Amino acid sequence: MSPADAPALKPAGPAESGGDERLLHRSLARRLMGRPELGSVVGAAAVFLFFSIAAEPFLRASSLSTVLYASSTIGIMAVPVALLMIGGEFDLSAGVMVVSSALISSMFSYQMTANTWVGVGVSLLVTLAIGVFNGMLLTRTKLPSFIITLGTFFMLTGLNLGFTKLISGTVSTKTIADMEGFDSARAVFASHLSLGSVDIQITILWWLVLVAVATWILLRTRVGNWIFAVGGNADAARAVGVPVTKTKIGLYMGVAFAAWVSGQHLLFSYDAIQSGDGVGNEFLYIIAAAVGGCLMTGGFGSAIGAAVGAFIFGMASKGIVYAQWNPDWYKFFLGAMLLLATLLNAWVRKRAEAKA
Repeated sequence: MSPADAPALKPAGPAESGGDERLLHRSLARRLMGRPELGSVVGAAAVFLFFSIAAEPFLRASSLSTVLYASSTIGIMAVPVALLMIGGEFDLSAGVMVVSSALISSMFSYQMTANTWVGVGVSLLVTLAIGVFNGMLLTRTKLPSFIITLGTFFMLTGLNLGFTKLISGTVSTKTIADMEGFDSARAVFASHLSLGSVDIQITILWWLVLVAVATWILLRTRVGNWIFAVGGNADAARAVGVPVTKTKIGLYMGVAFAAWVSGQHLLFSYDAIQSGDGVGNEFLYIIAAAVGGCLMTGGFGSAIGAAVGAFIFGMASKGIVYAQWNPDWYKFFLGAMLLLATLLNAWVRKRAEAKA
């Protein structure tokens, strides 16, 4: 029989295919169950509903703006910390690095009587160098990132206090509000936009941009594949040609860049910086990333999940105030959310692997 005489083939209909729609629904459900941010989205919805009922002012536009601002100050750092955790590493120096960045900008500008943008530029270079230092020390020594960055944490804490006292004679920097370039720098790092009667802080825009860029990197670029690979199994990744060393150094530089942005926001919001600030904030960033679906063992997570995790803590920190509760409960909430998120993420990962 010639090809021309062969009976034409037609696509099978729903009845003939054995229930394609059911297979499609199951496939969608599997994809949702495999998403790292699933647990954080459910948790965010629950927290939002809870405080909407428990705190009457919570749903006001001005209150939600305050919640978003609180979320952004955590989220700017939580996003690159999430990428670092996906890559299988931690950075315990992230909190004090934010303050280090602000101190460098302030003291360099003040002592050199230079345009504040010069201090901002110097701060960027030095902060990125700290990230390179962490990454290179990690890859050269093969020590756990916990040890490396814990050492950096103490070094930066001591340098922040020591240099500030040495230069200014106190634990805080001198105000630079009257220096050239201050107003334009404030517009970039610490301004706000007015939408009607509501003020939107520019840090929210920084946060959203970082989430978009990080998500694009993870899901649409070769670098994203490298990050997941080194977090899953660095040796196997190296064996197939993944530049493990460059990837990890790049991740630490990403954390350093976000620390620079956060540090400049602190400086240009308050004009002066307390050198002892920032201690303990690194745990907020790690917890936000973990709540957002990043596994502590690496190789799994998302930037969107970290943003949702930051939003949960923003709602909790301000919701407790609006509900007129004792703010000491916030610490309990942090610990409880970390434990619950870790358990939920492990369960989701196992379900996804079982159905793969």
